[in-house]
Amino acid sequence: MLAAHSFNAAAMIALFTSTPAALLAEKSGQRRRQSLCFRVMKRLVRLLLRLLWGFRSFNDEVLQTPGPVLLLPNHLSWFDWLLVGLCLDSDWRFVTSSTSAQLSPLHRLIMINRRTFPIDPLSPYAVKHMAEYLQGGGRLVLFPEGRISTTGALMKLFDGTGFLLHRTEARVITAHLRGAGRLPFSRNSDRKQLCPRVSVHFSALLTPPRIATGNAAQARETLNRWVRDQMLAQQFQVEMQHGPRTVPEAIRETAQRAPGRRVLEDITGKLTYRRLLVGATLLAGQFRRRLAPAENRVGVLLPNVNAAPATLLALWSLGRTPAIVNFTTGPATMLACAQLAGLRQIVTSRAFVERAALKLDPLAAAGIEFIYLEDLRARIGATAKLAALCGLTPLPRSPVVDPHATAVVLFTSGSEGAPKGVELTHANLLANVRQMLAVCDVQERDRVFNALPLFHSFGITVGLLLPLVRGCATFLYPSPLHYRVVPSLVYLQNSTVLLATNTFLNLYARRANPYDFHSVRYLFAGAEKVQEATAAVFAQRFGVRVLEGYGATECSPVIAVNTPQLPLAGAAGRLLPGIEARVEPVEGVTTGGRIFVRGPNVMKGYLNADANARFLALDGWYDTGDIGTVDAAGFIHLSGRLKRFAKISGEMVSLQAVEDAFAGAFPQFGPRSQVAVVARPDTDKGEALIAVTNEPRLTLAEIRAAVRAKGLSNLCAPRELRLVRAIPKLGTGKTDYRELQNLLHADTPPAP
Repeated sequence: MLAAHSFNAAAMIALFTSTPAALLAEKSGQRRRQSLCFRVMKRLVRLLLRLLWGFRSFNDEVLQTPGPVLLLPNHLSWFDWLLVGLCLDSDWRFVTSSTSAQLSPLHRLIMINRRTFPIDPLSPYAVKHMAEYLQGGGRLVLFPEGRISTTGALMKLFDGTGFLLHRTEARVITAHLRGAGRLPFSRNSDRKQLCPRVSVHFSALLTPPRIATGNAAQARETLNRWVRDQMLAQQFQVEMQHGPRTVPEAIRETAQRAPGRRVLEDITGKLTYRRLLVGATLLAGQFRRRLAPAENRVGVLLPNVNAAPATLLALWSLGRTPAIVNFTTGPATMLACAQLAGLRQIVTSRAFVERAALKLDPLAAAGIEFIYLEDLRARIGATAKLAALCGLTPLPRSPVVDPHATAVVLFTSGSEGAPKGVELTHANLLANVRQMLAVCDVQERDRVFNALPLFHSFGITVGLLLPLVRGCATFLYPSPLHYRVVPSLVYLQNSTVLLATNTFLNLYARRANPYDFHSVRYLFAGAEKVQEATAAVFAQRFGVRVLEGYGATECSPVIAVNTPQLPLAGAAGRLLPGIEARVEPVEGVTTGGRIFVRGPNVMKGYLNADANARFLALDGWYDTGDIGTVDAAGFIHLSGRLKRFAKISGEMVSLQAVEDAFAGAFPQFGPRSQVAVVARPDTDKGEALIAVTNEPRLTLAEIRAAVRAKGLSNLCAPRELRLVRAIPKLGTGKTDYRELQNLLHADTPPAP
């Protein structure tokens, strides 16, 4: 009995002393088997997704970074966790919602397991638990939007992301899921595909800025903005690296996904992608016979009609460079622009020339040949049209493979001097389109109304190329000056995106019904400063926020823009992804300085030799000629153009600021009254200001009273008041200061 007890005791001792080692060995073997199964399963699923969706991942090596590290992907579909998880080791954990996991057994299976980090999003301790896990060396995957995007673009980021970065020493990796928004289980309005091309792109390892000053709320806001900027910058870079490299390729790629989608409409008809490409095919065949073989640049003189984009695509398909001529400048300036670009042939429409009463005799006398679209259309037979519609005549591939080849030549407005020819490349135009799409959630269901002429960079890039690349419809209207018609058409078309300038918005507000702009969710205004009175009228009467932007023809054109997610009243906009800015001091300017910008959207160069030499000397930087500041958040605040400053008694006075003082200051004279300000030499004070008006009842005393009411100094008060029949305007609606000076030099008498 004792022996038995002794044996049992020995057995028990042996059992207790040997179990930990045995259990550890067994658990270790189990982990190895699980790890092997995990790796095999990942490879099998990866292979399946490669076959279905062409799935690829980029820069996976950065995922080997030890914790604490936070992986921040965009969120486009229910498959995102799988796409990201296939690239991760087993110790990465996904942050999930424990409340959402209760929706169904399937939700619980996916959202609560050893690969997830469940939290209660309503608990104040949720972020604290994540911070503690990171501080312990953990690696977390967090979708900072907190939901699947319903727009296909980056939505707002929750404050918890900024808190985690402020509280921990975690480094950051961002991930961009490209193409996932077209998967069947995404929530945006884009057309879904069973087998879209999908890829995940991981950024380099990022170290968040350390916020040493300010309170915790400010630090979270700053870090959240930093995360957003990093994610937008990555999206833009990925599209530039992996997307189509030329404008026609980008349009063709979108067209292949939905060839029957209606994308263009004018006052005469509608075009689908298929009909647009067919039209370009037929035009290209005619151009091949008519265009001189030695001439690369071809002039385009057309209004906003469907034939204009078809002409551009046809010329690009033949490797030609369209130079779009501004038909509002008059024959002398048109001839100067044509000679600057070396144009020998110009494509136009006979009906347009007659209706607009264009005087083209000086250009014809200079040896320029006009090719009329009506004549080309008459030469296209029914057989050729049928063959093109049936796809038997494919659109010729452009011989241009270099994205840095010139895509289009545009001419500056010439409001302060002779127009300059600007060469914009395919990369420039696509960069600006993708920069805008990164910060604005323009969707396929949107409808753009574009009355800005295509010779204006804002009109061609944002009003035409952006919707063609994105896949949304555009209504082209030939004139923004039809202020009675435009609001009604915006209403009838249910337009959601409207492009305009401050001048045109004021015209529309006079006649529009309060309900005409009810469908507009994006109202972009550029080319000139948006006045406070204009923004107030549209907000109060129409319920639409005017989103002011800032740009230049040389920048394709958008440099900065206000958006619904990051608006700032009074600012000209926030810098787009990929754009740098610097401010250089200017003598006599106490606040801000001369703004220079650099980015992939900045032009290739000028056709004007002197101007191009000055541009090339800046090593990629573009001198905007504007005076202003760029704040810490990237918003641009403008004071005016350097040429629109006057030096009075040793101080620089902004003529734009003086003009802004007159906006809405004289309601008794009605909305048609306008005041512009120019400067003239003065022997006593260097320069003196002259106010020019089209309102005969306005007095100099009232002008000076308006300046004082705005709190401006006496140096800003005009010394004279001149009366003109009308303030000259450019085709874009901006004041033509060059012509205004000519009027004043013609001995216009001072107003009483």
